[in-house]
Amino acid sequence: MSKVVELFGQSVSKPEVDWNAVVVGQQCVYAGKKCYKIRKSDPSTAIGSCTVLYGKEPAPIIICPSRLLERRQIFTDCLHLLTLHEPGNELHIVSEVAIPGGSVDYFLVSVKSGKVKDFVGIELQTLDTTGTVWPERQRLLRTLGVTRTDDGETSDKSFGMNWKMTAKTILVQMHHKIQTFEHVNKKLVLVVQDKLLDYMGREFRFDHLHNPAAIGDSMHLHAYRMKGQADQSYKLVMQSRLSTDTDGIGLCLGLQAEAMVELEQIMQTLQAKLSPTTLFAPV
Repeated sequence: MSKVVELFGQSVSKPEVDWNAVVVGQQCVYAGKKCYKIRKSDPSTAIGSCTVLYGKEPAPIIICPSRLLERRQIFTDCLHLLTLHEPGNELHIVSEVAIPGGSVDYFLVSVKSGKVKDFVGIELQTLDTTGTVWPERQRLLRTLGVTRTDDGETSDKSFGMNWKMTAKTILVQMHHKIQTFEHVNKKLVLVVQDKLLDYMGREFRFDHLHNPAAIGDSMHLHAYRMKGQADQSYKLVMQSRLSTDTDGIGLCLGLQAEAMVELEQIMQTLQAKLSPTTLFAPV
């Protein structure tokens, strides 16, 4: 069985898919454009892996944030947080907006007569992988009968899930960003898969979060699960909603956790940039 469960938004178990056309087109069905995850060695080739099987987990693990855009359900599930929205107002979805504390993936905006009346920030986070999924993808294409080269098919390289760093990094980012939203009395929503939220709940202090979510809180966490369908595809379904505020996210991390994570991020960035050309040699 392939460890890649969905490719370019199509279930690999779903019948009657023209896989040659899918692979050539490289279109993400969720984002409505070409898959943005490309090979570093070949920028013209999109990887297209949306979800994978890993370890003993029976359901697929989402590894691409665009997978969370299915049916745009995540935006519908944030409508109740637009407390100033009124019937007749237009709804807009604006992507990649810079704010103090970082960039936010999406804003759900209520607009009346061309003027912004209310907004909710929406951040997407899926699991990062370690290693490479490429060999698994290539072996899958052979099974699906897609004409191509054998690039990577015989590789024994594998991949893992970067649970720890993914969870720590997103909590630190949320801690930075939520301060801006609280200052202007608006809401920020973190959208994750249920499996990642479960991990965060085990590794960090989450017992003080409101469950179910309280609409008055500034920070909301929406978790979704992958539900199998009769046609062998998967559907994104809301699993749970939690909420807190800046202080609550700080409690999740602990006073020293933020500095430790940021130090780890800096060190990883420096490590990746090391090369013979950066070596210091006294004149």
